[in-house]
Amino acid sequence: MGGAGPARPFKRAARGWDLLPSNRRACVYLSLGDQKCPAGDRVAPAALTQERGVGWGGTMAQTDVLLTKEPTPQAVPACELPRKVYDVARNAGACLSSGLATAGFRSAKYLADEWSQNCYARYHQAFVDRDQSERWRHESQQLVAKTQALARRSQDDATRKVGARLQDTHGWKSELQREVRELGAESDLLLAQKQRLARALDATSVPFSIATDNLQCRESRQHPDLVRDCVETELLKEAELIRNIQELLKRTIMQAVNQIRLNREQKETCEMDWSDKVEAYNIDQACAHYHNQSTDVQFHPHSAKFEESASTPETWARFTQENLCRAERERRASANLRVLIDCILRDVAEDLRLQCDAVNLAFGRRCEELEDTRHKLQNHLHKTLREITEQEHNVAALRQAIKDKEAPLKVAQTRLYQRSHRPNVELCRDAAQFRLMSEVEELNMSLKALKEKLLEAEQSLRKLEDTRMDLEKDLAVKANSLFIDRQKCMTHRARYPTILQLAGYQ
Repeated sequence: MGGAGPARPFKRAARGWDLLPSNRRACVYLSLGDQKCPAGDRVAPAALTQERGVGWGGTMAQTDVLLTKEPTPQAVPACELPRKVYDVARNAGACLSSGLATAGFRSAKYLADEWSQNCYARYHQAFVDRDQSERWRHESQQLVAKTQALARRSQDDATRKVGARLQDTHGWKSELQREVRELGAESDLLLAQKQRLARALDATSVPFSIATDNLQCRESRQHPDLVRDCVETELLKEAELIRNIQELLKRTIMQAVNQIRLNREQKETCEMDWSDKVEAYNIDQACAHYHNQSTDVQFHPHSAKFEESASTPETWARFTQENLCRAERERRASANLRVLIDCILRDVAEDLRLQCDAVNLAFGRRCEELEDTRHKLQNHLHKTLREITEQEHNVAALRQAIKDKEAPLKVAQTRLYQRSHRPNVELCRDAAQFRLMSEVEELNMSLKALKEKLLEAEQSLRKLEDTRMDLEKDLAVKANSLFIDRQKCMTHRARYPTILQLAGYQ
């Protein structure tokens, strides 16, 4: 009983609260955020929690409908509640929200108008959402169809453009291929003419050697016979003619070499252009075969941009056309040079043969060659050949010695490598370590010395080979001079090159 005294005023206030209309009670109840009841009494936190939990029945999420609308006009004017003695409420059934557990708390029931307004709001919102969704769905279908048609047209147009580009590239590629083939054939013909010039130049060395040897031999004649006769005059004319022909042939060879270089440069330029076009043709051909069902296509987001170094169709066509024009110009120049070379070789061969016939008619006999000179050259050549053989054996021995040092060096280095894997304190600089390092150093020094000596031996061997070649040439000259001297030059002049050799055909 001691605890029931303080609760009596609160029950009176609660009973007066139940006399208010439901909408009025809801509006007044919303002011309980300040923890106060309608009569001005302070509500305990526990009572407030119980009121919210039981009276509303978990419908706190629906308070936004009550908050967003004006309260319904009151049928009963607000007035001070009469004081009334409250009895204990009886639980009349499940249909009532009042009872012993909910005495003094508000029931969470709405008005019929509020329920209808809530339903109409839900109907309207559902209709608006469906209408907006249907409109967006229709727009999406239209956009899908439009973008699909646009993508198909764009792809078909791009495929046609790629096909047109393939035709243009194939046309220029064929022209370049034809020009490369013709320029290569022209370069081969000019190279053959250049080889004729080289053979003709080499062939002129024999007549020139014969003429100079004849002059030298005639200078070594006995004093009574040292006269300036018609033979010497013809020999001097022959030597001068051969020198002029050699200079002409050298200049022509340089011109041919330069023209071959230009031909090859233009051919390389055309081949590079042709190669680029073949690569571009293959790329465009692969691009033309791409379709939406291709399995080797993927996204390349940064490819849809123009390169700064990209050319235009005009510059692209002009570049290839200029290459073709330059190649054709060089090809015509090469053909004209071939005709000129053919005329030069024909005139050179005829002039040399005519002069040779004139010298042969005037030449009577040859001077003697010194036999001692020929024997000395043969002696030096024999000694040089013997030294070359010994030096070759020396080079072979040095190479074998170097090869023999490789195995000990591998052993020593392997030992050092394996000993470097000793763990912890076992990695010691012991006497074996120092001896292995000194062994590697000694072997490296030995290899270095052997390689240096091998290099010296090889250089000496090359010098000996050069000396051997020089001796053989000099011996051939001396043997030829001796032959000229003994046979009075006439037999030697029978070895004069033929007209075909002088023309560069042999």
